[in-house]
Amino acid sequence: MHMSQRALKINPSPTLALDAKAKALRQEGVDVVNFGVGEPDFDTPEHIKEAAIRALREGRTKYTPVAGIPELRRAIVEKLHRDNALDYAEGQIVVSAGAKHSLYNAFQVLVDPGDEVVIPAPYWVTYPEQVRLAGGIPVFVPTRAEDGFRLDPAAVAERIGPRTRVILLNSPSNPTGAVYPRSDLAAIGELALRHDLYLISDEIYEHLVYDGAEHVSVAALDPQLRERTVVINGMSKAYAMTGWRVGYAAAAAPLAKAMTDLQSQSTSNVTSIAQWAAVAALAGTQEPLRRMQEAFARRRELILAELAELPRVRVSRPGGAFYAFPDLGDYLGRRFEGREVAEVDMLAEVLLTAVGVAAVPGSGFGAPGYLRFSYALGEEAIREGMRRVREVLARME
Repeated sequence: MHMSQRALKINPSPTLALDAKAKALRQEGVDVVNFGVGEPDFDTPEHIKEAAIRALREGRTKYTPVAGIPELRRAIVEKLHRDNALDYAEGQIVVSAGAKHSLYNAFQVLVDPGDEVVIPAPYWVTYPEQVRLAGGIPVFVPTRAEDGFRLDPAAVAERIGPRTRVILLNSPSNPTGAVYPRSDLAAIGELALRHDLYLISDEIYEHLVYDGAEHVSVAALDPQLRERTVVINGMSKAYAMTGWRVGYAAAAAPLAKAMTDLQSQSTSNVTSIAQWAAVAALAGTQEPLRRMQEAFARRRELILAELAELPRVRVSRPGGAFYAFPDLGDYLGRRFEGREVAEVDMLAEVLLTAVGVAAVPGSGFGAPGYLRFSYALGEEAIREGMRRVREVLARME
């Protein structure tokens, strides 16, 4: 069977593959503790669900404008002003089927074949794949655990070349939880202006910051930066709306139009009733968001304490998101039940098959030796999962 080179070169998402395997095992009756997927375990707040039900009953089930219903784009404009000190017009907002779709649109309209995109590593697994789908070349900037995986502007400067087109920012970060300070964002923004580059700023975890950390949108630092930045966000993480598939981009008018035109020839509009639910999420009470953030903060302390009890495991303290990203490299090369565990993918397989713990190997994030544990699950599940991890590590020779 003939398939395009584009299709043959795509790597599937390891996070979604692991989550599918964990859920399949659960359907078979296996007791699985799933640290794998980045999905809040909370239900979507009631007032958001009621807004969708109301939209159904009122017959709001037809095509909408490609970039989103005016009410939702207006709510996004108000949210960006309220939370991020960003001022946009409704025509600069593009609503898409999740933040991942928004990112895809942004790369497609900014990157030509051979263009380079600077990406901090470790990185979310989707970034380099979407760059390659646009014909671009991902250029990685390593970050260090001892620095909290924060991006060094000087290291970014070293990787800017004649084909560089975009710098990708993700703060708070998946998988590391790094939160970039205002000063570093300003320095990176200055690089973008000096070298005539664009920024794509993935801010999907903006509300999940801890220890007094401040989320700063790079686009708010300078009016010129706002013109050269595509801000990406969505409803999935903050409002427990992963399955609703509503994300959005805010950008300069020509970029927003290009993303809208692209989307008009691919998916057209996001599901109409999901858009009305998103209006309720953004314009309604934010109390459920606050309660979820408090729960994630408690869970972060718990999982960090549990990981600290594991011998020869090192973990930096995440400033945001809901992931712990420990280094288990000291266990690679050891044996489990007579089998050598040579790489972190094999360690993840052992944890899943031997004790029913799903954690994502760091190889997919550009960090071999690490495992990503989402703490978007209950405290008892975290304790039990860590007990099982401790059991496996104790049996490794």
